[in-house]
Amino acid sequence: MASASPSPSPSPSRAVTAKAATTVPETYDVPLVALNFRVRSRLSLYLNPPTQVSAYWPGLAEELGFEYLEIMNLQAQPDPTGRLLDAWQSRERATVGGLLEKLAKLERLDVLEDLRPSIDEDCKKYLKKQREMEAEKPLQVPAVDSSNPQTSELAGITILDDPRGQMPELFDAFICYCPSDIQFVHEMIQHLEQTDCRLKLCVSDRDVLPGTCIWSITSELIEKRCRRMVVVISDEYLQSNECDFQTKFALSLCPGARQKRLIPVKYKAMKKEFPSILRFITVCDYTNPCTKSWFWPRLAKALSQP
Repeated sequence: MASASPSPSPSPSRAVTAKAATTVPETYDVPLVALNFRVRSRLSLYLNPPTQVSAYWPGLAEELGFEYLEIMNLQAQPDPTGRLLDAWQSRERATVGGLLEKLAKLERLDVLEDLRPSIDEDCKKYLKKQREMEAEKPLQVPAVDSSNPQTSELAGITILDDPRGQMPELFDAFICYCPSDIQFVHEMIQHLEQTDCRLKLCVSDRDVLPGTCIWSITSELIEKRCRRMVVVISDEYLQSNECDFQTKFALSLCPGARQKRLIPVKYKAMKKEFPSILRFITVCDYTNPCTKSWFWPRLAKALSQP
């Protein structure tokens, strides 16, 4: 653990790397979600302990644009650096390069030198995954009768879609869930679609036609066909790569949840920790017996907003 303790001051040899550290390579223009738990834990080890000789987490918070009351609230957390990264990640388009630039400005070259190899590795893994997802998408075919190019695949992706692409099926909300939570999704359909609410939900197992590329189809539905996205949170959700992709994609469309596009729903008790990237978004909690009677009207009202 000794290597993780803050250095008293940047050494002369590190002064040479200061200029290089402020120049962020193109590969670092990736979302902060690319950094894994190991890198974030090391950052916390460096920045959590108060020190009089080098900047720690409040300095980083100020550089990231956080106000005094927000910083005071973070100070009460057991891992303020970790919560700071989560908060920054949810409020705007936070990038790895942006974080490195702020650390370099604070002259925390000790942090940069120690974590640079691990950060490089995380960035490469993230970019590799993105390339693999892009490779799975179908080739774009120009549509001569529309100003917006479409693929023939995206012209008919749901049960009620016009196969010619003239009248795409639209929804009030895309439901992000894992297969083990399908029973609650049925309950959601009963309360939101089959009542006076008259909302229209996009449920993949019911509405999406089989035989299509899952990544390109869900991206199309979330971004262009659905006004909101409901995320059904459970322990099983945390293990789902598909749900992880859908959630991060939706967050990238509305940094900081300013458009209220994403609505997390917790419907049963969890053994694992609530997803960090969703902690700063108001949750609809079905597990609280004191507020359970308000759950469906509250959720319906949120999904009915323009």
